[in-house]
Amino acid sequence: MPFTFPDALYPIADAADARDVLALAAAILAGGARFLQLRAKDASTGELLRLARAAKALTDGAGARLIVNDRADVARLVDAAGVHLGQDDLPPAAARAILGPEKVIGFSTHNLDQVDAALHTGAIDYLAFGPIFATASKRNPDPPQGCDAVRIVRPRCALPLVAIGGIDGANLHDVLAAGVDAVAVIGAIASTPDPARATRALLTAVRSAPRPPTARPSSA
Repeated sequence: MPFTFPDALYPIADAADARDVLALAAAILAGGARFLQLRAKDASTGELLRLARAAKALTDGAGARLIVNDRADVARLVDAAGVHLGQDDLPPAAARAILGPEKVIGFSTHNLDQVDAALHTGAIDYLAFGPIFATASKRNPDPPQGCDAVRIVRPRCALPLVAIGGIDGANLHDVLAAGVDAVAVIGAIASTPDPARATRALLTAVRSAPRPPTARPSSA
């Protein structure tokens, strides 16, 4: 069955942005999120496995799905819903060989050449594109692409498309109007004093956002 996002909000619990990433994940889930990515790029394999197991218990308890950033092996070990890969991670086909056909594989792209190459692999379930705006969530971010670039990507991409990078309550309507299926959010939740409340507010915002018809190619 083709993958779809359960909501147009895709929160990422990033250990770099939280003193306690599991407490952040729990707050995001308490705020109503049903799809959550765990990102801990500086964790050792053992520490990431511990965090992923604990995050899986949290998502299971909330009736949500967990995506592990970067590591298909860890995603398989904890029976996560899937993995999110970057340009320097395992190729999607290799991750698919580890995870099997039923798991979700997302893939990050930062320009049109990367978009076209990713779509050509045929091994991914959703495509991420960004950064849309300037972001502090990556050490060496690619140049901001803006909503105009999203409008170029959308007709090329038959898969669910998620935008990432600098997205918050003030600009998410513009990003959704450009044609994405979901917006990934890190700082607009993690940097607030009440991440659960911020998640609820963002969910309300995405659910009420006008969603114009978008030009999407046939997946056939």
